[in-house]
Amino acid sequence: MANYDVIIIGAGPGGYVAAIRAAKNGLKTAVVEQEKRLGGTCLLRGCIPTKALLHAADVLTVVKSAKDIGIDVELKGIDFQKVQKSRSKAIQKSAAGVSYLMKQNNIEVLVGHGELVNEHEVVVHDTTSEKQNHQAQHIIIATGSRPQQLSFLKVDGHQIVTSDEILELTAIPKSLLVLGAGAVGIEFASLFKRLGSSEVTVIEMLNHILPLEDEEVSFELEHALTKRGIKILTKAKLEKAEVVGDEVHAQVALKEGEPQLLKAEMLLVAVGRTPQTQNLGLDNVNIKTDKAGYIEVDEFMRTSVRNIYAIGDIVRTIALAHVASAEGILAADHAAHKHCYPLKYNQMPSAVYAQPEVASVGLSEHAAREAGYDVKVAKFPFAASGKARILGQTEGFIKIVGEQKYGEVLGVHIIGPHATELISEAGVGLRLEITSEELAQVVHAHPTISEVVAEAAHILNGQALHI
Repeated sequence: MANYDVIIIGAGPGGYVAAIRAAKNGLKTAVVEQEKRLGGTCLLRGCIPTKALLHAADVLTVVKSAKDIGIDVELKGIDFQKVQKSRSKAIQKSAAGVSYLMKQNNIEVLVGHGELVNEHEVVVHDTTSEKQNHQAQHIIIATGSRPQQLSFLKVDGHQIVTSDEILELTAIPKSLLVLGAGAVGIEFASLFKRLGSSEVTVIEMLNHILPLEDEEVSFELEHALTKRGIKILTKAKLEKAEVVGDEVHAQVALKEGEPQLLKAEMLLVAVGRTPQTQNLGLDNVNIKTDKAGYIEVDEFMRTSVRNIYAIGDIVRTIALAHVASAEGILAADHAAHKHCYPLKYNQMPSAVYAQPEVASVGLSEHAAREAGYDVKVAKFPFAASGKARILGQTEGFIKIVGEQKYGEVLGVHIIGPHATELISEAGVGLRLEITSEELAQVVHAHPTISEVVAEAAHILNGQALHI
């Protein structure tokens, strides 16, 4: 039986980052992972592979628009097999990078399924059904999540699929139904429409797509996607779906309008994710979970058993890879008895890699008003940006939500080119409790897309420049 200071169960972006941080804090560290490659869902079946495919769609979009700036490019078509090979290569290199980091930091990787025996002991069931018991002063659970499924809908992995199976396609579906208009659903809808799916329809039960984003941004994206030929059905409920020959037939009830029978080659179920907290031995140590299986934690990610932490998608915080990493750092620091500050979840950025991109940090206009702030809002369109005109990407806008009394910036919401990169500047600003006046005084290089940040800040101060 080996002894460690910290054992982490799960090697996704929460787990492996926690392991690195713990090791750098001087703790003897081991990480348990049942998959052959490290990196978890984000690296193997989520963030990295989807963005690799989205990059192919972005390149294709640029090539198709090249004639607009006088460059004649012959487009012979899409070799989807090569696109998938490129995706696999990105995964392989990233996973190898994580393995290298484990070796570099003297972190032992224990291959198998980890289960709690007691508050200081983990048993690892390896692939040969052998069991190895290990002890640790602290344990961090980081087992992530899996795609949520609906009781009335059978996922067959071929025609009715989740985000796991759709990444492994060998051909682009001619037509696609997407159930769920969150980030995952919208990204795949945008991806396959650009790669060549002739018909793409998004079905969303709520009033607008990207329900967690500012409403103005959501409606702007809906307009942009509709213009690209994607059909958007909001206030729509899937009642049933079945495979009929080589098609999926979906019966959809609309809150406003007659029911519709939709037909497509494939149905993607993207209705969220559910925590993977089964078979972890939580009952052995009386760790509290809610009815959905999420583990209850305090502000330092400690469970009801104080030397055991839980991070990432298995707790009821924002289910994003970078949030899991931040939680992993916090847990590893707390385990090392370092002075720690709880995370500020209202300052966690979100990013949607559709075309156009969407990103945000902080409060939406609606949330700010609900919180009782005396709100002021400013918007600056990308159509007024010189660099956006050069790129031929003038859709969208930046929206800054501020408060009247002190001018503090409460939230920033962007839809447009490079939104997912621009949002980090806003994140720094919110962290430092920046005011709109201070933000306007930050000089941005010209011509850049980032100038829209300063332009919106000037508008918020009542001193608009380029609009």
